[in-house]
Amino acid sequence: MKKEAYLYEKTADKRVKCLNCAHYCEIAPGKRGACGVRENINGKLYAINYGKVVAIQMDPIEKKPLFHFLPGTQTLSIATAGCNFRCANCQNFEISQTPKTMEKIPGQDLAPQEIINLAKSLNAPSISYTYVEPTIFSEYALDIMKLTREEKIKNIWVTNGFLSEESFEMVSPFLDAANIDIKGFTEEFYQKNCGGRLEPVLETCKRMKRAGIWLEITTLVIPTLNDSRFLFEDIANFIANELGSEVPWHVTQFSGLISWKLKDLPQTPANTLKMAHDIGKDAGLKYVYTGNIPNLPYENTMCPSCGTLCVEREGYIISRYDKAGECPSCGEELNIID
Repeated sequence: MKKEAYLYEKTADKRVKCLNCAHYCEIAPGKRGACGVRENINGKLYAINYGKVVAIQMDPIEKKPLFHFLPGTQTLSIATAGCNFRCANCQNFEISQTPKTMEKIPGQDLAPQEIINLAKSLNAPSISYTYVEPTIFSEYALDIMKLTREEKIKNIWVTNGFLSEESFEMVSPFLDAANIDIKGFTEEFYQKNCGGRLEPVLETCKRMKRAGIWLEITTLVIPTLNDSRFLFEDIANFIANELGSEVPWHVTQFSGLISWKLKDLPQTPANTLKMAHDIGKDAGLKYVYTGNIPNLPYENTMCPSCGTLCVEREGYIISRYDKAGECPSCGEELNIID
């Protein structure tokens, strides 16, 4: 089910320039881009992972994580193989990195309409393009996203943010919400750990905000690599000053046991996440959440004005005490989209 890519340019000697992500790969005939799933076949660029689904299931939307968009609902989550990053901490490396070492792209062939039919049969209010970077299956995602408009199903991207300007303009009219990873805050970290760059990620965050797409940010806190006070301050200040104080920031625990190449690193201590939480609040962020550590008190939504408990979370069990998205005590807007 390969499909000619939507975003590329033909260059000399049957070479092509991919415009799908911020790598802007120049690809010779018979070769693939950095993602492993876009191949130059006789001078044309093809998405060779089109429709090849390697993961599909219903998830709590809080797992994405999205805490302020359709809270308490389930989302149909899908992915194809491949990724334009090579993060050493990747937890889904079996599917994200496979196409870079295998000729055949794995997956079950499912046409876009079949995804829509499944979402309808499950009464899913949203579809999440997740588990790997959705930009690498943007043609497939876009074809599904266009169909959702007729069914009033929302579209969510869980993304590393390494989109090109062209791919953002292509998908943004059909995108309702996104969670973007800000994995670190230096070019060195992105180059060494991820095989990418920081600046395009920050620009995507700002584009999402300007386009009115609901946005939440996640930082997986990795001991010794991105767990400094200064880094937390930089990310928190970027969110507060460039995106808005209402944008939630999720700081989550790393586990080496399920990572690709960092198995010798320890789990993130709870105190480190607490430090990040406090720094985010000091920077003026209304909502800072910790993740992957049970029983920490920072997964609940508290009123940013009076401190009243408005949404309580125990794992994926959600109890809401708000009144139509407002604080039940003082009436403060909680920035919740139902």
